[in-house]
Amino acid sequence: MFLSSKQISNSLIEAMTKESIVKVLITGLPGVGKTTLLKRVVEKLNCPAFGFYTSEVREAGNRVGFSLESLSGEKGILSHKDVKSPYRVGKYGVDLRSFESIGVSELEKGLAADSLLVIDEIGKMELFSEKFKEVLLKAMEVPNPLLATILYKSHPFCDRLKKRADTELIKIDTGNREELVDILVKRFASLVGAGLNAG
Repeated sequence: MFLSSKQISNSLIEAMTKESIVKVLITGLPGVGKTTLLKRVVEKLNCPAFGFYTSEVREAGNRVGFSLESLSGEKGILSHKDVKSPYRVGKYGVDLRSFESIGVSELEKGLAADSLLVIDEIGKMELFSEKFKEVLLKAMEVPNPLLATILYKSHPFCDRLKKRADTELIKIDTGNREELVDILVKRFASLVGAGLNAG
């Protein structure tokens, strides 16, 4: 079930106070601010966390691919128009070796450390990796708190995650994204023993 701006003041706050829910998936249209939301929440939590963010790679103002950066500071290419790969989304070839050595390895470290896991995103490119899907499913079964962005459109693997009873699915839009920051910070602070940043 989606929770959006019209429901944010009541049902979302109530849902986010359920102690049993430690897995939160954020979805929404491309460009609405999912990655920015995750970064702001993690920065404010100021706690040990493992995972990765993705961002656009642009050349001369044109998008040519997507980069990958782990919370530990490792950087690489997730996909690029010049990458020769059998795994493709549109014009972009996906560099699975880079993704698994940086993104998936980072998640494995987080699982071993019993820390907050941050994933941006569970999307078509990442799901080419069977190793990623294996680690992600493991992450859904262990106590680690998890905050992730997930593909907005229907996808068999993603749809199964969205329907899990132990998972909260939240739709971000321009009407709720500011309020969501504080709601998510308060929710996860109780789970990870965060040293909150005031900024």
